[in-house]
Amino acid sequence: MIAISKFFRFKLLLASSTLSMVALMGHNAGVSPAIANEPTADLTSTLETLNQYGQESKAQLSPSGLDQVTSVSQLSDVRPTDWAFQALQSLVERYGCIAGYPSGVYLGNRAMTRYEFAAGLNACLERVNELIAAATSPLASKADLKTLQRLQEEFAAELATLRGRVDALEARTSELEANQFSTTTKLKGAVIFSVHGGNFLDDDGRENSDREEIAFGQRTRLEFHTSFSGDDLLVTRLQSNTIQNPLSDATGLGALSYGAGDSTEFRLDFLAYYFPINDQLKAIVGGSGLGIDDLHPMHNPLYGNGSGALSFFADRNPVFRLPTNAGGGLSWTPTENWAFNVGYSAGEPASPVEGAGFFNGSYSASASANYYSSDKRFSAGLFYAHAYQSRTESNLTLLSGAGTSNVVDPFGGSSILSDSVGFQSNFTITPKFGINGWFGYTNARNASDGDDNLDLITWALGLNFYDLFSEGSSGALLVGQPPTVTNGDGVDEDDFTPIHVEALYRYALNDFISITPGVITIFNADEDGDTAILGVLRTEFTF
Repeated sequence: MIAISKFFRFKLLLASSTLSMVALMGHNAGVSPAIANEPTADLTSTLETLNQYGQESKAQLSPSGLDQVTSVSQLSDVRPTDWAFQALQSLVERYGCIAGYPSGVYLGNRAMTRYEFAAGLNACLERVNELIAAATSPLASKADLKTLQRLQEEFAAELATLRGRVDALEARTSELEANQFSTTTKLKGAVIFSVHGGNFLDDDGRENSDREEIAFGQRTRLEFHTSFSGDDLLVTRLQSNTIQNPLSDATGLGALSYGAGDSTEFRLDFLAYYFPINDQLKAIVGGSGLGIDDLHPMHNPLYGNGSGALSFFADRNPVFRLPTNAGGGLSWTPTENWAFNVGYSAGEPASPVEGAGFFNGSYSASASANYYSSDKRFSAGLFYAHAYQSRTESNLTLLSGAGTSNVVDPFGGSSILSDSVGFQSNFTITPKFGINGWFGYTNARNASDGDDNLDLITWALGLNFYDLFSEGSSGALLVGQPPTVTNGDGVDEDDFTPIHVEALYRYALNDFISITPGVITIFNADEDGDTAILGVLRTEFTF
């Protein structure tokens, strides 16, 4: 009799354990017996899901927060139509060993941690022990035992598979913890290979072979994105760049958006920290490489500094290319439709020499108002900036040289004061087509001689084609006028008006590789009225 009692108790415990594991694991994972043999998600995805669930459980669930229920109807998210309803009803009302969350839900479609499985299994075993000790009858019928045995045999392969997956997840987790780069930092990178060449055509359309240039260069960037709270972001970027202007005779007119480098050595290219002050106010502090475009939104689908437009000019409105390197800014978004930005940045903030530094050297103070439609199809921005460029800088160029030769250094090495106004907009007419454009005006003055001054204008209009020929690919055609001196006192005015025409097609091989062929034509590219033609083939790898 004692042997029979022990044998019965052992079989009952084994059956209860099996039932608990099948009901809990099957229901909490959202897998029914009918679909249990289907392929599961990728191991990494499963690991991320369990990790997220575990983090959420810390805030939602604690041993003291579990509430024992006496009826399955107390679980608000369990319905009679659920495939495991009868199993849950039996565990709750017959054995009384299922607990719900404090909010009265069971969360049956959520992933289950091993801790919760252990808690549920232990609750059922304790309840069975109580029933046996109280000699309640009937505890389990022979039919129940046969059903449990059948379920155990039916799910033997699945249980073995789950056991193997849990072991694999443990091994994978240990490997990731031992070899992870950082718990707070993610690495991103991009490599660009560029083949580009061009020539000048005279008034008769003949090529000038003495001015022909063909070059190959690369730009490699490594970015470290670090977050300390989940809402902030520290960006550290290292860069190696050997891409240079292939048509130097055309000054900044022929420069590429991803060029301006001459070294294969990695250097600190950008360092900035983004953080929120409240729900509507966000701030940025930059220590190196901070640009006006980092302080204000760009309403240009070709903006990308390497992944968008091919040319320096088409990448953004040139009035945003003011002296800047380190500083900070604020962005205020009172509604979803409006954003207001202000910023201050210095060109050589670390220099202690006279005429340099954070306040006495080159700087730009800027502000913008930006509008976004509720459907996100239209956006526009109005921009203003006051800037000072010190003659102590080794590279004194107005608007970073993105214009004619008269714009580059209009006052012969003297310091420059300027005020710029810009307007930009973008309109996605259909999911496949959109237009964008900008206008910019700058008044610049000789800081040493206020009588010397100039006015320059720039404008552009672009047509953009999305998912062209294949999903993720795009094409664009842009026509515009680079910064040109239209009026001046004590300076040379431009006798010619350059017109920039750029056509490109960005073909996405996949999510990580794209090839962009394009042609850039600049009419009246120099004082002789020659036309510059530049062909570009850019290949970008991202990771």
